[in-house]
Amino acid sequence: MRKHSTESIVLFLCTGNYYRSRFAEHLFNARARASGLGWRAESAGLAPACFARNVGAIAQVAVDALALHGIQIEQPPRLPRDVSERDLAAASLVIGLKEAEHRPLLQARFESFAGKAEYWTVHDVDSASPADALPELERKVAELLARLSAR
Repeated sequence: MRKHSTESIVLFLCTGNYYRSRFAEHLFNARARASGLGWRAESAGLAPACFARNVGAIAQVAVDALALHGIQIEQPPRLPRDVSERDLAAASLVIGLKEAEHRPLLQARFESFAGKAEYWTVHDVDSASPADALPELERKVAELLARLSAR
């Protein structure tokens, strides 16, 4: 359940809400809080019943990478969750983490939002190792925070 907030929301989307989007959500929130930015992140998966695709709540590699930045996640961590039309409507900014993968999923499930989303190119483990993907995601989150701070 979403808490009432005056903060703007960025919604990170990946396929399973297990690895990339969860890392981006926690990293963004920690850095946005530290800088006093009036934004917060949420994340969700575009694959229907995404929670059933994963072996747990969040990828251990994401937890470990966050810990290296001094970011601890809630315990127990929430399970991956499917994106809803309500999530998309509430977000001020929607980011699909890999355009080739997520634009078609968003188009198929929520056609009216597909053209409004921003898309990045951060590969999943089938195309890039976490050692490559997570630093790219960190760089993109830093660029996003700088862009939002300049508004």
